[in-house]
Amino acid sequence: MRKRLISLGVLCLTLLIVISGCALPGLGGGQGDTIKIGTQDISESQIMGQMIRQLIEHETDLHVDMVNNLGSSVVQHKALTNQDIDIASVLYTGTSLTGPLGMEAVKDPEKALSIVKREYRKRFDMTWFDSYGFANTYAFAVRKADAKSKKLHTVSDLQKYKDTMKLGVDNSWLLRKGDGYKGFVKVYGFDFAKKFPMQIGLVYKALSSHDMDVVLAYSTDGRIPAYNLELLEDDKHFFPPYDASPVARNEILRKHPEIKPLLNKLVGTVDTKTMQKLNYEADGKKKEPAVIAKEFLQQHKYFQ
Repeated sequence: MRKRLISLGVLCLTLLIVISGCALPGLGGGQGDTIKIGTQDISESQIMGQMIRQLIEHETDLHVDMVNNLGSSVVQHKALTNQDIDIASVLYTGTSLTGPLGMEAVKDPEKALSIVKREYRKRFDMTWFDSYGFANTYAFAVRKADAKSKKLHTVSDLQKYKDTMKLGVDNSWLLRKGDGYKGFVKVYGFDFAKKFPMQIGLVYKALSSHDMDVVLAYSTDGRIPAYNLELLEDDKHFFPPYDASPVARNEILRKHPEIKPLLNKLVGTVDTKTMQKLNYEADGKKKEPAVIAKEFLQQHKYFQ
């Protein structure tokens, strides 16, 4: 009886090992089958990260872990180089040029993109993809009604109102060198008589409530369409380009080549106005980024 029990135990153990061994590769939860996507603590980074996650999980057997709330583009870049993440959901050309790459700002968007693609491949063995289609940069905003009545289309159009319009801007931008206020005056050739420093998050409501007449905004902020505001064209190309792209470690792309075409599917699909709307879904309507991403992908038939 004892010999029989031992034999039965050995058989069960053998079957368990065989079954476990067969099951492991299909689970997709091991380190080699898990892709880590890093996002910043801003809505557009988390929304795009969720789009990437859902595409990968829908089209492949890979598992995805989200590493959320990385504090800045610099932190996200560091996580890539440390191999803490495999894909950065969003990095910006202007930020990476002057930050991790330590290079001078470039005003031409195509040239900036070309440089970061080349340098990230050469220095870090990473692929910087073409832009999603949106850029998150500083932009002057006015009320749509004023844009129409005063015929305001470009930043240069503000010159005739420089003595009467109240300008609300982020205090740090007023003091910043290069692409700050002093640089703006030098390039555009005029100075606003009435300047009011304030937190960047307060400028939209201040403009909408007529406390300000023109403000410096972030171009993808969801409050721009929500408050019926109009962005003016930077006709003298003062602000550096901050075009947004996913960035991936080439090691993970070589190991899982199916990821690259999935990231390319998102290239050129989200323009600045679309990103404004998606951001407002998160920041204004308090929708979860995963829900916003899923609705966008379903609407644009990514899951067919």
